[in-house]
Amino acid sequence: MGVIFMETMEAILTRRSIRKYLPDPVGRDKIEIILKAGMSAPSAGDEQPWHFIIIDRHDLLEKISEIHPYAKMLKNAPAALLVCADPEAPRFKDFWVQDCSAACENMLLAAHDQGLGAVWIGIYPAEKLVTGIRELLNIPENMIPFSAIAIGYPAEEKSGRSRYEVSRVHDNSW
Repeated sequence: MGVIFMETMEAILTRRSIRKYLPDPVGRDKIEIILKAGMSAPSAGDEQPWHFIIIDRHDLLEKISEIHPYAKMLKNAPAALLVCADPEAPRFKDFWVQDCSAACENMLLAAHDQGLGAVWIGIYPAEKLVTGIRELLNIPENMIPFSAIAIGYPAEEKSGRSRYEVSRVHDNSW
């Protein structure tokens, strides 16, 4: 039986933040699909100012959860993907936040499409978190740990919910 992929809108509308995971490891093939999705995100001038660290060592996941007060789910996650930014992209230096955010969203959707649960864990711009994670993972000083995405097979189910709010839509002007 071949792989069945979700339709785009179904994936977008049903993706939820999952913070509880089964202990099963996530295969490298699935991680690479998620990374390919991240690297397929649009970026200003196609500069692709991102680098990624695959973290699947339990001791490192636990240490990150100790550094980051909102990353406690990493204690039980089989893996995480750390998105790092090179803020010195030569032509579009000030757009790396948007670029890395687009990569993160693509990765969350790809994880969901692969039957995995995932949650976005913000790191930047909290300097204490940036410094702590940089030191823990030996990230070069010129790179910025932007966010982590915890991934694993979900141990919780959350149904999609409509977030469309017509009062937030304006035609042609406010």
